[in-house]
Amino acid sequence: MRGKQAIGAGVLVLALASGAGWAAQATTSETATGQAAASKAQPARAAAVDGYQIVRLPVANVPNFQRRTVFCPPGKKAIGGGAEAQGNDAILVGSFPTDSGSGWIGLGRQNNYSSVGITVYAICAQA
Repeated sequence: MRGKQAIGAGVLVLALASGAGWAAQATTSETATGQAAASKAQPARAAAVDGYQIVRLPVANVPNFQRRTVFCPPGKKAIGGGAEAQGNDAILVGSFPTDSGSGWIGLGRQNNYSSVGITVYAICAQA
């Protein structure tokens, strides 16, 4: 049975290698024929995000399901964010932007405990 498994694995490797070769050929021919047209059709990339800053609300123990909110500095909006639940049996329940878009909210719970450690992050940029 080992011989059949080894042969099967060898055939799989050969098939994958052949497929990779075909993909490389297709990419090469597409690049040669369509690169100029494709580059004209794509929009220019935006410059770096103006005023990019990560704001962090350090870990604090709060009652289960209590929201913790971190806010961006004045004149900035949250363009992303996240949260972390910390504890022996911690579960992150929610991680989402504030209604105004000026910060990030995190909440969690911990089984068999009445509190949970929550850290919240906001990725901020100029509004």
